Parts: sequence; C-alpha cells; structure tokens
Amino acid sequence: MSGERPCKPTVKRALVCVILLAMPVRSAAPSHTPRQAQGPRLPDNPRVRAALDWFTPNISWVNDQQARITEIPAPPFQEAQRAAAVKELLAEAGLTAQIDKAGNVIGELRGVNEKEIVVVAAHLDTVFPPATDVKVHRDGSRMAAPGISDNGTGVAALLALARAVQFAHLKPRRTVLFVGDVGEEGEGNLRGMRAIVDTYRAKLKAVVVLDGSGTDYVTTKALASRRLEALITGPGGHSWSDFGMPNPINALVRGSVRFINTKVPASPRTTFNIGQVEGGTSVNSVPHEARLKVDIRSESEDELTRLESALRECIAAGVRDEMDSARDRSKGRLEGKVELLGSRPGGELAPDSPLLAALRAADEAVGNQSRIERSSTDANIPLSLGIEAISIGAGGNGGGAHSLQEWYDSAGREAGLKRALLTVLGVSGVAEEKSR
Repeated sequence: MSGERPCKPTVKRALVCVILLAMPVRSAAPSHTPRQAQGPRLPDNPRVRAALDWFTPNISWVNDQQARITEIPAPPFQEAQRAAAVKELLAEAGLTAQIDKAGNVIGELRGVNEKEIVVVAAHLDTVFPPATDVKVHRDGSRMAAPGISDNGTGVAALLALARAVQFAHLKPRRTVLFVGDVGEEGEGNLRGMRAIVDTYRAKLKAVVVLDGSGTDYVTTKALASRRLEALITGPGGHSWSDFGMPNPINALVRGSVRFINTKVPASPRTTFNIGQVEGGTSVNSVPHEARLKVDIRSESEDELTRLESALRECIAAGVRDEMDSARDRSKGRLEGKVELLGSRPGGELAPDSPLLAALRAADEAVGNQSRIERSSTDANIPLSLGIEAISIGAGGNGGGAHSLQEWYDSAGREAGLKRALLTVLGVSGVAEEKSR
C-alpha cells in the first residue's frame, strides 16, 4: 500500500533466504513420452523426402491397386491367388519376392546390416467365404466392397511403401521385409505371422503391422483371445417317429443359454461372442450333430481360462439336461466336446521402446496425434515373445469392417502412408549416401 515504509529484513528472514538459495533445483516431473534421439530428422534426408513426395501424385495408383487386390477373393486358408498378385507387384517395385511354405509373400529390401531385420506386414486374408461378391463400387474417393478396408487398405499401403522406397533409391541400415501374411482372420490363428517370427526371430528387431484405415491410434497392447468349437453328436432320426429322442440342437441351445448368462468383469475388460451355429440336415429330421463357435477375449489370461472352463461346463450341462428330459433314450445317447481352435497370446510394448519413439516422431512429422489401444492383431505374436511390434491404420477412413457394407474413403490417405513409412524407416534407419 502506498505510504507505508518498507520493513527492514530480520536476521531470521535472511537465514531463510540463504537456505532456499542453497537448495538444489529439481526438474519438473518427467514426461511419459519416450525421448527422441538427437540427430537429423528423417524428413530432412533428401531421399526420404523424395519417398514421401511420391505418395501424393500417385494416390490414384494406390487406390487402383487397392480395388484390384480387394476383387481377388482371399477367404481364410485360400489366399494363394491374392498372394500371387501381391508377389508380382512387390517384384515390380524392385524387391526380391518369394512365397514361403505358409503362403506368406515376402519382399526383401536388403539393408547395410543383413543381420538385423524389420518387418512391415499387412494381412492378405478376409473373413468372407468364397462365394462372396467382392466387386468394388467406386464413387469419387469412396470405395465399397467386402474387405476393402480390412485389409485392402493395409495391402495397398504395403505396395505403396515399396514403390516409394524404390522411387527414392532408399537403402535402409537394417534389412526390411515387406510381408503380405496369411491367416490373420477367423480360424487362421495368426499362422502367417507365426511362421514369419519363427523364421526370422533371431534377427527380428521390430514389426510394423498395417491393418485397416485411420491414423488416430496405435496398438501397442496385444489383446489375448481364444476361439473354441463345441460339438454335440447323437443318433439322429425322424421328427415324427423318433420324437422324444435326445436332440443335439436342443442340448446345444440348453448349454448356450447357460453360457451367455456367465458374468464377466468390466475390468479387466472381458468379452465373449457366439459367432457361428450349425447343425441338422432338414426341418423334419432330428439332427445327428450340432456345433457352435465361440470367440472369447480378455485383458486377463485368468479370465480367459475362467471363460473357457465355463463354456466346457455349460455344454456338458446342456447334454445332461437334454438326456434327462428325453422321452426315449433307447436309440442312443448324446456326446459333447469342446475343442480349442486357436489361441492368440497377449503382450505389451514398453512405453520407452525405440519403435514407439519412431511412431511418435512420425506423428509429429505429419502433424498427427494418436492414442494407444489394445487389440487383437498380427502384432500379438511378436509382442508375446518380447519383440517390439505395433499395429497401425494405413490412412484414410473406413467402416463396416467384416460386413457386406464395408467401405473405405481414400481422402487424406497420404498422411497415413507417410506416417507408416517414417515409422518403418525410424526403426530400420537409413544408410548414408556414399560421397562421389
């Protein structure tokens, strides 16, 4: 307040000031974002810049390849025709291309260091059966067809990255394998990625999976899952003359009703889905067998085990209930069993991993922000073994995955392609140009 005389500092106040000045200065709380290595930015490298600049004037070519690949049917375990087309396109991009015993397409871009490998992969298969109409319908930047986004987008991006690298004459430090892998969907049990990891595990340093559209996420946490099949068999018969005999479909329904009432926790997040039910030969026949397929997923292995046990107990109880209520048991009994069709292991990328740092640097370079997610993808296999891996979208926008109404809009896909390329090069490194 004006008019007051300033107070004279006391000895006590002076001592406090001295103590405060002598105290060590502590930095602010550390950030959870991995620190980027100091050095030249990848986009400043002339060859990297040339590769990035390739995408925009060639988007029409990328879109055309996506449509072409999508129109080649690739049901689970029937990816060979699509694999052959992708192999041809990778070879045209200057890569040494082959198809391995599992059916994976592998295009090699040899690096300075051939003892270390980075894989960039996109799964070839779709969830749709062979008779599905996969004709692509185009309207401007929008394309519609079963499988156009999952994973026509990822495969097209894989081809685009290979072309861009060829155009710019880029040579990586680590060898990069461009992989179109099989067996990601349905009951494939990630067999393609399992084969890749088994073959190259000793050299494998990182895996970047291109799966679907978008740039707003990065999957660093592998969601564990199991796929199971319940089968109930019986003698079968005529709906009129054999009425009252044990019916496998009845037993399956009884067991299913028990199972869908199983309680699951909100945390750790746990889900189940009865995805397929089959059985019977005609409406006027007591079926001789019935089966269903169940997908269970959880952030906890313990919850997966609990759910699997619950399914087995419920199917056994359904068989008992049907036998107890049958009027005529003289013509045979019901038998039930549950088999494991596939198991996807869980895993998680370390927050300070070089691969995540490369992704964050790529995000920064293209002006993108992405959130971390947990999902079930090809990245499950390397993550479960402690190998650095992520799964990312390849740009653009899509929807209706796994449905006949699936669509993809390529507007803005360049950002996703640049993000993917910078991430791969961020972990593979780029060889220095030799002075002439």
